Amino acid sequence: MSNTYLIINFGGPRDLKEVEGFLKELLTDQEVIRTPFPSFLHRLLFTRIAKKRALKVIPEYEKIGGRSPIYEDTEKMAATLRQCRKAPVLTFHRYLPKTHACFLSAVKQIPEDHQIRVFPMFPQFSYATTGSVALFFSRNLCGQSLNQLSWIKSYATHPLYLNAFEQQIRLCLSEQKLKEEEVCLLFSAHAIPRKFVCTGDPYEKECLLSFYALKKRFPQAVCHLSYQSQFDKQEWLRPYTSDVCEEISTWAQGRKTVVVIPLSFTSDHIETLFEIEKLYLPVIRKQGLTAIRCPALNHHPEWVQAILTIMEQEETLPNQMLVRHPTHSCCSVCMPSCCVCKKK
Repeated sequence: MSNTYLIINFGGPRDLKEVEGFLKELLTDQEVIRTPFPSFLHRLLFTRIAKKRALKVIPEYEKIGGRSPIYEDTEKMAATLRQCRKAPVLTFHRYLPKTHACFLSAVKQIPEDHQIRVFPMFPQFSYATTGSVALFFSRNLCGQSLNQLSWIKSYATHPLYLNAFEQQIRLCLSEQKLKEEEVCLLFSAHAIPRKFVCTGDPYEKECLLSFYALKKRFPQAVCHLSYQSQFDKQEWLRPYTSDVCEEISTWAQGRKTVVVIPLSFTSDHIETLFEIEKLYLPVIRKQGLTAIRCPALNHHPEWVQAILTIMEQEETLPNQMLVRHPTHSCCSVCMPSCCVCKKK
């Protein structure tokens, strides 16, 4: 059986005109924002919220060049993989609706005897990211195409992913002329609501697995894991990156340089180029410490090789295995004293 490869990513506005549409697609996704409202009411409410939020976010995009680089980076990665693999490599940008029709048309053209091996640019699995794409496919692809999909679910502890990540961090330290024993490495992952984890999302566990695996590779550094990009006032995974930065003198344990590393982001975009660079680093510097942002993996050569190997050799799952089945109960292992979800 021949293979067609599919790279999936978050997507991001390619210019300022796409910001509102991007936010609308994101916020109306009920895998990302879960409310008890019927679908039509949720969509109506969050379409309005997206319109208002765009007014706040557009100036942030202006400060990083008027667009998100994630679309171009994903397309560039696909072109590189296409050249290396000598096989078709498609891309899917979850929250760029203007690209969806072209993608769905391309999938229909894939020969029936091809397996579609799906590689998410999300190393740690969450129903709010990889799972959302799987649900989109289940609603928009025909049965034949769905049966062709073979997913790499995640690769949070895959040695090649960890090797690429380690090399990117060491390159950053080398460029800054820093020694491992001189720094505090603050790994910042995208947060999800705590209630997602309490109802079965493995994301926090996979982030911890990645963090501890990388921490072992930097035994002389002070290492911490935190979570960023909370959207509303509900409880999210902790500790929050913003809180850690406010109290960084304590967390750094005497180290004078803090390197903030985007753990769950494989491409630089608004949450690294603006949120980390413009919001978190200045807070650290105000406390008399040196603050540096480590770039995401982007197009690091070892990362390219890691993708080539993982998407070819890793075990796969069918699409339906990645779709969340809604539940109103907490997981059975969640202790009532610490669970923020309300059991029913």
